[in-house]
Amino acid sequence: IVFEKVDPKKIFLATFTEKAAHQLKEGLRSLLGLVTNQTGVPYDISGMSIGTVHSICQNILIDPDRRFTVDGNRSRPPVLLDELSQYFKIYKKRYWLELLASGGYYKGEEPEKEQEVAQREINKYLFGKDIYSRHLAVTNVIKLFNRFSEENLEPSLVDPKDEILVKLLKMYSFYRESHKKGERIETVDFSLLQQKAFNKIKAFDGAQDAYEHIIVDEYQDTNSIQEQIYFELAKKCKNICVVGDDDQALYRFRGATVENLVEFENRCQKYLGIPPKKITLNTNYRSKKSIVDFYCNFIKLSDWKKENGEGHYRVVDKNIKANNQETTPCVVATKKKRREEIFSEVAQFVFELKEKGKIQDFSQVAFLFPSLKSMGEKSAKVTGFEDALNALGIPVFAPRAGRFLEVQEAVEIFGLIFAIVGRPRHQGRASEGLQSFRNWQNECLETADKIIATDSLLEEYINDRRAEITSILSDYNALMNVINKKKWQLEKPLKLEMMRDLSGANGLSAKSKATLQKTSFNELLKKRQQAGQPVNLKYVLNRVTSVDWSVLDLFYQLNGFRHFQKMYELAEQGIDEGPVCNLGLVTQYLARFMEEYSPIITASFLSEDRFANTFVGSYLYAIYRLGEQEFEDSDDPFPKGRVPFLTIHQAKGLEFPYVVMGSLRKDEREVDTVEVVIKDLLKKEGEPLERMSNFDKMRVFYVGLSRAKLMTVLPFFDRGKTNTSEEFLKILEKDELPTLDSLDFKDLAVAELEREDLGKNYSYTADYLGYQQCPRKYMIFKKYGFVPSRTQTMFFGSLVHQTIEDLHHLLISERKKKTQVA
Repeated sequence: IVFEKVDPKKIFLATFTEKAAHQLKEGLRSLLGLVTNQTGVPYDISGMSIGTVHSICQNILIDPDRRFTVDGNRSRPPVLLDELSQYFKIYKKRYWLELLASGGYYKGEEPEKEQEVAQREINKYLFGKDIYSRHLAVTNVIKLFNRFSEENLEPSLVDPKDEILVKLLKMYSFYRESHKKGERIETVDFSLLQQKAFNKIKAFDGAQDAYEHIIVDEYQDTNSIQEQIYFELAKKCKNICVVGDDDQALYRFRGATVENLVEFENRCQKYLGIPPKKITLNTNYRSKKSIVDFYCNFIKLSDWKKENGEGHYRVVDKNIKANNQETTPCVVATKKKRREEIFSEVAQFVFELKEKGKIQDFSQVAFLFPSLKSMGEKSAKVTGFEDALNALGIPVFAPRAGRFLEVQEAVEIFGLIFAIVGRPRHQGRASEGLQSFRNWQNECLETADKIIATDSLLEEYINDRRAEITSILSDYNALMNVINKKKWQLEKPLKLEMMRDLSGANGLSAKSKATLQKTSFNELLKKRQQAGQPVNLKYVLNRVTSVDWSVLDLFYQLNGFRHFQKMYELAEQGIDEGPVCNLGLVTQYLARFMEEYSPIITASFLSEDRFANTFVGSYLYAIYRLGEQEFEDSDDPFPKGRVPFLTIHQAKGLEFPYVVMGSLRKDEREVDTVEVVIKDLLKKEGEPLERMSNFDKMRVFYVGLSRAKLMTVLPFFDRGKTNTSEEFLKILEKDELPTLDSLDFKDLAVAELEREDLGKNYSYTADYLGYQQCPRKYMIFKKYGFVPSRTQTMFFGSLVHQTIEDLHHLLISERKKKTQVA
């Protein structure tokens, strides 16, 4: 941009995460700002395609600069469904039955039996277990559909011999097309978004002129459709730069294809007809020498040679060297001991690091695990280390250790909400999963009772809300008695003379009667009728019998009481941000419920447990079963004051002064059925199915071992292979590593708290004025991601500008058409 004078609009820069994309934008703005200060030359990157591949694909579909549109008209963008929205779309019974019918599973002749047979067959085929579970069938189908989309599979062009796969392909065809029809607004999931963008690029002749430089970070995590997008855009300019490390390829389960990087030189020849120039980045500036040597030697413990002896499944000509050549002990192991002894020893080590000033905050020590769960619950090693740290007063933050709904703050908030709006009435026996969910509800209510007992003002508030609900339900029943007696239909247009009968209903509260008799309300109804747009009876009923708060309003009102105020104070003081982080995520889930179902709580919604069944029995139960996780901040993935317990996947791209590898065991499992299906269906080359699990295990540990700057700690649990993978067992049994108990704290370097090298960009209106108005409000909305309960989301200046611009391009387009006709 600065030295080659390339227009930022001609640069396509994609990276893997929202956090990395944000850092790139902030860094570019800061650096270009520094250049402008020196030279006076301004730079504008607002038109640059920079972000995750999904965000750029969405921008291509919207096409604000009209790079991919023939007539210059703005495209109508589809609504992007995230993972949770995709699940709700498919899980809803009506859609699910339509989907099954498209595959020939469901005819409606014996509904229950047909659905059971279908779900059992799908689960057995994709999961290997004959289980009657719609939830499991839906999650398995989503996984398969996403892989089909990521491979840009066209169902009509494949001819599988497997009958079940034929049915699943028909279901995929229906799913793909259902995003386009029957909906006022087109929707796409993340995988279909990429497919749709690729199709738009392919269909437009000028697409190859859109960019002069295609730059892709974390290329080892790209999938097939992404590779096709990148090379299609680079066909003309032939300027494509990719950065990646195949040893850090962790996202096969999301469709990532590490061969895209390993075979990049061959792919360039295939798609562009020229070989690429390879630039090796082999100096490690993060870690000390022994840490770098250890993880480089570790990855070589597997055999990466191809079966035919020609080449490898990884890039082997790496020669990574540490910039820091200090030879002090940096990779240490505990002596071989029982679990409980190691938990205590490592916890004591962390305690002394802080006590002796070697770290300034507990967040400078990270515990990394291949997985934080075992059979859906916290693993024994996670629980053991957590208990040992807590015993020394060291708090832990574990964003993948359990269900978010089970964290303390979620239990407290939802318990108080249940105390106000109720929960489903439980009847009969329940499956193990449902019984677990019911136990969680009981725990929520018991916790709420304890909080209420300590605060008389909170008790009074909750009683007031309950009384309000009782009142509107009573009014609803009174009005429905009139409606039923008169045999009026709720969906039919309202006649103004009905208002007199409604306001005279027996038992109607003074508040509802006043609303019905209000002059302004009746004038509104009259004007709507005169305009030929009369409201229906249901509108009036809901208007009169609704509470004036939403579930998000409830959340913020509850947070005003003493119990939660302490949490905000701890965050403000920088002592403990964990509770407020979790409260922020609660608001996101409550806002999602309002989007998926209804922002308004009416008496008809509350009656007969409809609200409780929807909010608790459907929505929260889905989140509970999906195992939705704790807060993760895009800027700071773990709060200060706590030791982060992270999966190695979470830790990718991060660094810590001290790393404890909480578990050195990762089982090699059978290949995922979806991978087998894709490989057979598309005749894909690449890593052998039988070696994938081993390769994935080695890459996961490579990433974990390369996160530490000053020290990596390896626990040597007894009971051999029960606790430790074979590769680590060979290393630890040699007894060549220095031991944790032999360290002298005097020899350990002090870990400084890092500061941002580049300043952040702040907005005068959104940041400065927002902070000036209320620092706490700014903190919770901007830093911790709280969702406001009531917001004005229309930005009129932008709206008017875009509308005028669209009209301008429409007129030009129409004029061209007339000229061509003439």
